[in-house]
Amino acid sequence: MKKAKVPSNQELRTRKDLLAAASRLMKQGRVPTMDEVAKEALVSRPTAYRYFHSIDALLNEAAVDEAVLISTQALDANTSTDPEERLLAAEAAMHRSCYENEAQLRVMLASSVNRDPSSKDVPARQNRRLPLIEAALAPARSRFKMADYQRLCAALCLVLGTESMIVFRDVLGVDEPTAREVKNWTIRTLVRGALAGTASET
Repeated sequence: MKKAKVPSNQELRTRKDLLAAASRLMKQGRVPTMDEVAKEALVSRPTAYRYFHSIDALLNEAAVDEAVLISTQALDANTSTDPEERLLAAEAAMHRSCYENEAQLRVMLASSVNRDPSSKDVPARQNRRLPLIEAALAPARSRFKMADYQRLCAALCLVLGTESMIVFRDVLGVDEPTAREVKNWTIRTLVRGALAGTASET
């Protein structure tokens, strides 16, 4: 089985530049073309299409980028050093953004699922979640053993983001407030378990 390609730093930067360019143009109150996004990002049209097969795919993922940005800003504004409080603040912002942009996020997720994992193209998605989680935990990082910290980060990646919304909506059929309550409970339970060192005991 072939492994998915690991993108280079240059590929990640180019992808990030395209998403940022799309976000800037959309904030002007219009739907940009791929040519306009490429020009704004200072790359060629063929390069833009190498990263995104259509303008819709690019704009949908730009919505995800915006959701993570909002969560990051909420985290930056939080002066607490308590890991629970910081994670709950980040999750609250991401939860709201996910439900407000549900249609675009579903399209992006479908595109990701249908993509050939052995493709030599750059990955359909970027790792936005883990850096956000690590930033939330940063002030309390020294309180966790390495194994507990790594397992906590991995578990939290399952709680924050689009996939958990799909599970609550489609699998469980629960409303948004209930989903938020369950996620908050899960975050608290995971953090307390990691602080207690339960991961290293299993």
